[in-house]
Amino acid sequence: MSNVEADPAELACGGDPVAPGKVEILDARSVPLGGPRAMPVRRTLPQRQRSLIGAWCFADHYGPDDTSVSGGMSVGPHPHTGLQTVSWLFTGEIEHRDSLGSHAMVRPGELNLMTGGHGICHEEVSTPETTTLHGVQLWVALPDEHRHTARDFQHYVPPATQLGGATARVFLGSLAGETSPVKTFTPLLGAEIVLDPGAGISLDADPSFEHGVLLDTGELAFAGTPLQRAQLGYLGIGATTLDLHNPGPGPARAIVLGGPPFGEEILMWWNFVGRSHDEIAEYRAAWEANSDQFGAIEPYPGGPARLPAPPLPAVRIKPRRNPS
Repeated sequence: MSNVEADPAELACGGDPVAPGKVEILDARSVPLGGPRAMPVRRTLPQRQRSLIGAWCFADHYGPDDTSVSGGMSVGPHPHTGLQTVSWLFTGEIEHRDSLGSHAMVRPGELNLMTGGHGICHEEVSTPETTTLHGVQLWVALPDEHRHTARDFQHYVPPATQLGGATARVFLGSLAGETSPVKTFTPLLGAEIVLDPGAGISLDADPSFEHGVLLDTGELAFAGTPLQRAQLGYLGIGATTLDLHNPGPGPARAIVLGGPPFGEEILMWWNFVGRSHDEIAEYRAAWEANSDQFGAIEPYPGGPARLPAPPLPAVRIKPRRNPS
């Protein structure tokens, strides 16, 4: 999925681990994507407080969005480098096309993962039948040795695993006895967890992983720390269990993310992940010049046009890292 901000910040992100202990709360900030009828999203990664969780470098949470008001999702051809995009919906449907030749639908409970290493372009449009759009868009940074890898696209429908008061769908990595077959370039965890009212679960965790829990709906305590809707709770390395409890009268739904500390500094701007300001500038120039680096795709008939790259920031950003 995409970042269609007209004036995106240039962000340098690092991956220092922190000692295990109290859950750190990351509050979302609202970001409008597009023009006057923009669909607002709630962004928890990256931010000054924390840049990455494992290789997860970008997390937008949106909806439930009334498409009759916002116009839904209508994003024309745009580029990506150095990352994998993870599309996960709760409600609605999105049509995806990319320069690899992939044509797929994004549906609730189904993972679409696109690899844009050396370069890819794609477009996304919510279907006419979609009246409500609700989900998350996530990015995974590729490590230096794989960040120029070839384009790829994977689709996976994870089974619903019953956990006694909760249901899990593990779309990346392993959790609760389920393992996703989807290929990633660093160890990762990605799962949707729905807890019944009053339910609590304790899941075995890899102590080499950092973990994040993003609350979508309902009430939830993560390792004893209450989360409000759209907050992301972060737990550093060392945890051997993930303790989740729903104290509320209705179901609680959350996205669980994890991975070992990334250990590399990355630079993010618009839809590019690189390592330096000059590299990002080269990616932008290549997109503006219609370079073969990204391939090509025909816009939807009567749909959104190819997105031009925004102007680069006037200053060079200095790298910063996660707090240690």
